[in-house]
Amino acid sequence: MATLYDTLGVPTHATDEEIKRAYRKAAMKWHPDRNHGAEDVARAAFQEIRDAYAILSDAEQRKVYDTVYAEQMREWEAQHTRRQRAQAKREAAARAAEEAAYAEMVSIAIRFADQGHNRDVLFGVLLGRQCEPQRAAQIADSVAALQAARRDEADVAQHAERMRKTANSAQAAEAGAGEPEPTETAHETSAASQTARHDTPHAKRADHAKRDGSASDMHPAGALGNLWFQFLNSLKF
Repeated sequence: MATLYDTLGVPTHATDEEIKRAYRKAAMKWHPDRNHGAEDVARAAFQEIRDAYAILSDAEQRKVYDTVYAEQMREWEAQHTRRQRAQAKREAAARAAEEAAYAEMVSIAIRFADQGHNRDVLFGVLLGRQCEPQRAAQIADSVAALQAARRDEADVAQHAERMRKTANSAQAAEAGAGEPEPTETAHETSAASQTARHDTPHAKRADHAKRDGSASDMHPAGALGNLWFQFLNSLKF
């Protein structure tokens, strides 16, 4: 916003003498007689210089101008601030809407990529959703690259898991091959010893006699023989 001080090229706190010198210098520069070929422009500028000097050279008029100018400046600054705030709100709303639209397009592309579709299909789907070609290509390229990276990462993880399981199986096999064979238990050893004792000739005779005794006890003739043997033994005493 140009002021009368700007027209003369002096600061707002300029003295009367400084205003007079500035007026003379500007008047000589823009006098129509000194601007051949541009008389109309020079004449308009010269008139503005004269009007500015007429007001600023008069103390009363300068005071009124300063007061009015200060009020106008405050109003202009307030309007300018309001315009800036409104512009900032409009720009923020536009950015928010653009970001939301971009996020929606990315979400759509990711959904189709998860279904196994390639980059060209993603690009076509975005174009069908009224997405700009340049942006659609950018989103399709980015999403396709992201999906490829995820697949590669999953393949690496699966390979690492298989390698880990293979290593664990090999270690378990090596540990099993180095262990001694299990020994017989005490019960098995005792049973084996008893079997060995029964297999000796003396043990066989004792078992045979025991079986004969058991058989004689069970047979009636054997029972009578035992009674007769006991009777003969009682006669010796």
